[in-house]
Formats: sequence, C-alpha cells, structure tokens
Amino acid sequence: MSIHHVVYPGSFDPAHFGHIDIVRRAARTFDHVTVAVYGQPNKKVLFDVDERMAMLQNALKDITNVTVAKFSGLAVDYVRQVGAFAMIRGLRVFSDFEFEFRMALANRRLAPDIEVVNFIADERHLHISSSTVREIAQLGGDVSSMVPPEIAQALKARFADSKHANAGTDYVISLQQD
Repeated sequence: MSIHHVVYPGSFDPAHFGHIDIVRRAARTFDHVTVAVYGQPNKKVLFDVDERMAMLQNALKDITNVTVAKFSGLAVDYVRQVGAFAMIRGLRVFSDFEFEFRMALANRRLAPDIEVVNFIADERHLHISSSTVREIAQLGGDVSSMVPPEIAQALKARFADSKHANAGTDYVISLQQD
C-alpha cells in the first residue's frame, strides 16, 4: 500500500469546477490521485458512467498524476483494490460536513485502515453542486462559470435531446449528496 496514492470517489454527474479544484489540490498534495467514477449510484444520472469518465478525463488531461477510472461496490473496497491509503472528499457547507462525517464513520467501521482526507472547497466554488448545474442547464441557463466548456456543451446537447428535453423533475436539485 502506498501512502502517496489516494482515491476521489463520486458520481460526478456532471463534474464541475469544484470537483476539478479538489482533484488539482489533491494532485499537488499526493503522488497519485485516482478519480473513481461510481457506475451505479442510487440516484438517476444524466450521463452514463462512460460519458462521465470521458468528460473528467478531458477536464483533467493536463494533470499527469491523475487517473480516471470507474468502479462499483463499496468505495473502501475500491481504495484497497488500487492500493491507495485514503479517499478524498470535498466539503462545501455544513450539511456536507454532517453527511461526510457519517460516511467517514461508516467507512472507518468497514475499513479502519483506509483514511478519509477532506478538502474544504475553494470559496469560488462553494455554491456549485452537480444537481444545481443540472437544474440550471435543464432550464436553459448558462453554466459556463461552473463547468468546463466541454461539459457545458454536453449538458446543452443532452437537454436539447428530445428524451431529456421534458425531463421535469428528474434532474432537479435532490436531497442526495453529489
């Protein structure tokens, strides 16, 4: 097990500048970061796992010590599988802390050898969540200040697609973490 390899798990539906900032900072702190895209979240996703991975790979292509991969099952099992010592999590607001605190305790119970390292979001990104980005994009709003251009284009195209154009509340803000 390397003490220099960490995993940043999430659904990343879609990835936004807050996620990308956390990855960049983790890549400066640790030797290697695996961004692990969860393939089977309990929530309805806008983009399938391969689309989410491709968008992340493009957004992170300039960071040489980052790998984007997909996973399923428990995050702690994946962390062990790739030989990492910890998982990275981002915190924006107090409700994130409560959720992440409970998850860290559960993960500690499942895998006491895996650490959780929290990065506090940059204040420029505190307002951004994937669900907010999806809702704004669905309603035709400009998300260019929240996501890279390629992701903004993918959102625009997805909501222009007839099967998603009248998505109603399928992609609006949910109470689940993202």
